[in-house]
Amino acid sequence: MSVTRIYRETPSAARARASAWREGVPSSGAGANGGAAAREVRLVQREDADFPRLLQEIPAPPERLHVRGRLLDEDALAVAVVGSRQATPYGIEVAERLAFDLAARGVTVVSGLARGIDSAAHRGALEAGGRTIAVLGSGLEAIYPPENRRLAARIAAQGAVVSQFAPGARALPQHFPERNRVIAGLSLGVVVVEAAEKSGSLITARHALDLGREVMAVPGRVTSPTSRGAHRLLKDGAAPVEGWEDVVAQLPRRFRDCVSAAPPRGPRAGAGEGIGEAERRLLALLGEEPAYIDDVVARSGLGAGRTAALLQALALDGLVRQLPGARFVRAGRA
Repeated sequence: MSVTRIYRETPSAARARASAWREGVPSSGAGANGGAAAREVRLVQREDADFPRLLQEIPAPPERLHVRGRLLDEDALAVAVVGSRQATPYGIEVAERLAFDLAARGVTVVSGLARGIDSAAHRGALEAGGRTIAVLGSGLEAIYPPENRRLAARIAAQGAVVSQFAPGARALPQHFPERNRVIAGLSLGVVVVEAAEKSGSLITARHALDLGREVMAVPGRVTSPTSRGAHRLLKDGAAPVEGWEDVVAQLPRRFRDCVSAAPPRGPRAGAGEGIGEAERRLLALLGEEPAYIDDVVARSGLGAGRTAALLQALALDGLVRQLPGARFVRAGRA
């Protein structure tokens, strides 16, 4: 089915098709070769039927895309979630939760596979069992940053990793503004979660504005340098976003009708039920600001081994999140 049909559908037909997506009915072109598609690189030309229609509509779209994974018709219902590479724990939490909630409702989450907010957005969508598309500033055989190779493989298996650059192309500074334009072109709107005053995500937002796509931003802490760019967007008229409902409200009506009203999945069923006094003590010590495990051990009085084991159990339940450097924060998704 072409994206054109989405534009012309009645609301009832759109809701029926959205229901089919959620129930796992394959789209045209979706076969049983998902595993092979996740490994192979395909070249999709601008004139090909599976070239993304939203991207095809922008002025001077890329002539070709290298694709690992699958591009589907339902990817027309897509929102970009982008932001700072030097993200705060607050920004990581918001990006993951927002992407999770959108993907669980059938919205494809587009981002750039960068460190920080982009990676969090991809992880959130994957955790929800939804689709996500990563747009690279390098070739598909030169994943950047290199530590995201495993994440890229997961994305290709559950969505698509795409690049307009040759497979072996290195990540060069001049590639990223072009990459950001493709992110905006693939999306109905762009949500900036955190951005410093000179963040590349502001380039993505500017491209979205130039292309007639929605621009949204998440308010942050006024004392945080990573919030200044997002706050500037809000001052300039970007729609404020506190949750998935705010994002969907900005989409054209014909696409809003394709969004599921079903609640997304939360942490593991039963998470938090029946936890003991020691676990509750640890949860009480954790908040939005990261705490080093040594500090948690000292404040809890539980001992290093027991504290580490309990924190890992709480992380598996989705109640806490481990950050680099043996730091922990309390998870906010519920």
